[in-house]
Amino acid sequence: MNKPLASAIGHSACPHDCPSTCALDVEIGADGRIGRVRGAADNDYTAGVICAKVARYAERLYHPDRLTRPLQRIGEKGAGEWREIDWTDALDVVAERFLAAEQRYGSETVWPYFYAGTMGLIQRDGIKRLTHAKRYSNQFSTICTNMAWTGWMMGAGALRGADPREISVSDCVVLWGTNAVATQVNVMTHAAKARKTRGAKIVVVDIYDNATMAQADLALKLRPGTDAALACALMHIAFRDGTADRAYLERFTDDPAGLEAHLATRGPEWAAGITGLAAEEIEAFAALIGRTKKTFFRLGYGFTRQRNGTAAMHAALSVPAVYGHWQYEGGGAFHSNSGIFGIDASTSTGEALRDPSVRHLDQSRLGAILEGDRNALAGGPPVTAMLVQNTNPANVCPDQRRVVRGLKREDLFVAVHEQFMTDTAALADIVLPATMFVEHDDIYRGGGQSHILLGPKLVEPPLTVRTNHFVVEELAKRLGVANRPGFGRRERDLIDDLLARSGLERDTADLEAERWIDKAVAFKDAHFLNGFGFADGKFRFRPDWTGTPAPNRPPESIGALGRHEALPAFPDHVELTEPVDAAHPYKLATSPARQFLNSSFAETKGSRSREGAPVLMLHPEDAAREGLSEGAIVRIGNGRGEVRLPVTVTDKVKPGVLVHEGLWANSDFLDGEGINVLTGADAVAPYGGAAFHDTAVWLRS
Repeated sequence: MNKPLASAIGHSACPHDCPSTCALDVEIGADGRIGRVRGAADNDYTAGVICAKVARYAERLYHPDRLTRPLQRIGEKGAGEWREIDWTDALDVVAERFLAAEQRYGSETVWPYFYAGTMGLIQRDGIKRLTHAKRYSNQFSTICTNMAWTGWMMGAGALRGADPREISVSDCVVLWGTNAVATQVNVMTHAAKARKTRGAKIVVVDIYDNATMAQADLALKLRPGTDAALACALMHIAFRDGTADRAYLERFTDDPAGLEAHLATRGPEWAAGITGLAAEEIEAFAALIGRTKKTFFRLGYGFTRQRNGTAAMHAALSVPAVYGHWQYEGGGAFHSNSGIFGIDASTSTGEALRDPSVRHLDQSRLGAILEGDRNALAGGPPVTAMLVQNTNPANVCPDQRRVVRGLKREDLFVAVHEQFMTDTAALADIVLPATMFVEHDDIYRGGGQSHILLGPKLVEPPLTVRTNHFVVEELAKRLGVANRPGFGRRERDLIDDLLARSGLERDTADLEAERWIDKAVAFKDAHFLNGFGFADGKFRFRPDWTGTPAPNRPPESIGALGRHEALPAFPDHVELTEPVDAAHPYKLATSPARQFLNSSFAETKGSRSREGAPVLMLHPEDAAREGLSEGAIVRIGNGRGEVRLPVTVTDKVKPGVLVHEGLWANSDFLDGEGINVLTGADAVAPYGGAAFHDTAVWLRS
């Protein structure tokens, strides 16, 4: 692609499912096409740096395989036979099928299904307005954040933490369960600055030698699902060696004496036997953070995607409380700032139209729901009609075979609004072409930082492509709810309403000029020096696993989730993970690839060429035992199914551990089924979620 002559720079925000939500400068050529995308240098979190895949966004925007016209299925589901249909007729079909389904089974038979293909608060969340107006089934969104957010909330009581920009003034940066080089490049920008200017040490805790591990001064490669054991040993050593900050503990935590007694038997040798680390490695880590007051724990999502992931987050978060790191600039911990923004998007989401009696369905249990599991359906009618926006469940959901079988039901009508012919779109009845972020107006907030950012429309979309907002509004007209509150307004009007309701004292034009609003809280609040988010202000070493409010607590209609009674009274390692046994001797983790973002970018030439092909990482000892060499084709499987793919033999993984980086499209695998055929959809304690990195499998040549 020839780079267009830049005649202007447009300002926007990355819309994709990444905590960074980077501020962007977008080249716009004289021909009205975008060129290179760069990180905004004057945003002090983005700091001029973005990931390579977004920098190449023009490749995605102008991809020859991009969907540009509505399509209607004419053959069997998944056969790839389509006819073009105009927008009016396509939306008429969707509305007619929704109304017919509703007439037969009631409104809850329709399920608008969405997630984070765009993080825009208008384009992503407007589907809720239609859901509430029509009393369609609600979605309980569990696929990403539940375990991490719940574990954090159980200890801190509020979803905020030390400003991530403080990483640049830290003396030790701990990157725990996050491959930041691949998924949060800005974290590495600030960590590298601390190393360069202060001589800071970078510690990485993960399950394999990924790109972030390569940057570490101390790299700790542990067995999957054992993070809490490492955390307990670190705290044991702090009490043993006198590096625990007892004055801080007495003032700011609930039961330090009880914790110390609990940890008495959980020393480095105990943890070494569980984690696979050497006791000396654990001692070295504890000594480093014990003598380094300004230690910053950046706690990621990856290590929580285990069946004991909630407990793992709580345990890791307890470490800086024991050492007293929270008291110092450049110290403490951070996971998400999602609790600081105070955004009121209730007009766009139709909150006033919500009926609390309407059921919620767990998005992670899509396969069970579509196959008619009564518990998963919360006692309500079958799902017989869906509108899917901003997600690709046939590829990204756990228990993939059940999901695909369900989507292929002839009595299920599915409309998919998408940018490419994804695995899900290929199974739809109607496919509607969707805009990309530079082609519509939206507003964003950064969970991994503290900015609210405007993403204005910068270029025109193809003439036959429409926004999410357009689809919601047009369906509302056909479904008889266009006169309900929140409908009939432009995106910019809804952004103005959001800004006003959120008390931000500016409108869209103001924000377009300012580009972003920094909502960072004061130092003492970010570091909980005015107290943690409980009535007594104390950090909870003794969590109330079901009584503590959490952002992703399930609604009453969905019933109990997970086995909360198995969670520990104090930070501890708990054996809740999927067991490895003689029949399933390997543990599989489905980690993110550097050039993809979930299933996004898996279609672009630049990302695909850099990733190569789907492979399975296998340790040399395991390869020798199995009689396998580089490139050998193997099958891995369990009771949910099996997939075939080539192995790469590498000591980047531990013996007994398999890692597959993705997400690749299902069609990229040898048998046309993706890696999530193997992952389970059972709800993780206590509030649900998907344990993508906690899968026991067999391996056969």
